[in-house]
Amino acid sequence: MLATRPWSFPASTMPVLVTMMFLWSKGFEVSWWLGVLALVNIVLVHAAGNVWSDYHDYKRGVDAPDTYGVRILTDKQFTPKEVYTLSVTLQVAAVVMGLLMVGLTGITLLWFGLAGIALSLLYPPLKYAALGDLVIMACYALLPMLGTTFICTGNVVPQVLWLAVPVGSITVAILHVNNARDIETDRRAGIKTFALLTGRPFAINVYLFELLLPYCWLLVTALLGYVSPWTLVTFITLPTALGNCKKMLSCKTEGIKAIAKLDEATAQLQLAFSLTLAIGLITEALT
Repeated sequence: MLATRPWSFPASTMPVLVTMMFLWSKGFEVSWWLGVLALVNIVLVHAAGNVWSDYHDYKRGVDAPDTYGVRILTDKQFTPKEVYTLSVTLQVAAVVMGLLMVGLTGITLLWFGLAGIALSLLYPPLKYAALGDLVIMACYALLPMLGTTFICTGNVVPQVLWLAVPVGSITVAILHVNNARDIETDRRAGIKTFALLTGRPFAINVYLFELLLPYCWLLVTALLGYVSPWTLVTFITLPTALGNCKKMLSCKTEGIKAIAKLDEATAQLQLAFSLTLAIGLITEALT
């Protein structure tokens, strides 16, 4: 459990939950038990991806004794072989469960699954080439939300992408703040991230944009009638988002220690934002 980084699981579980509530609010006949299977499966994929990424970060020298973040290998809590074996085991479990779900739903799901597994396995080299943010948006917003619509209804429902933008933006911010914090150690390791390429001052502004975009997006799309006004219940979490933004800005004067745990705080914001979004969708369905 420690090695899989369970604090980050809101990034994968919330898109599935929000999608299920969206489908229900729009009057679709939802297969709830298949939705639960999708929820379990994406946690397996996410856990495997986390461990896989940590293994490669350690082997590449990205994670070292003086870096922030995951320390299961740098502190010798586990051996590289143990972490590698755990990742492969989780990947196999995810694939087996995914194939079972393909048999229960249809071949269309196979393409979503293959894309998700491929991006999970290729995530380390893509992250080192400054493409990590795009991969996260695909893996933890676009693919799972579209895939869940197919799993739960038998059809792909593209309208869910109106909600993929705000949900995905906060998830990308989890990775982005991590990379903004680790610019110096990433440069030492010889890798490139979006935050490293732009520099920390610009990366700070990107984080602020990623956290405030969801609220602006929902306000505008609700006014235009693309999403329900009930989704604006998410504004309850705006003070938390502003608190995270303030903490990000404080690193200008206090240094990167000020944002050492901001990735975890951003994951907590994701949980709160998506749960309130789901509550809004439930309320829409009941009224």
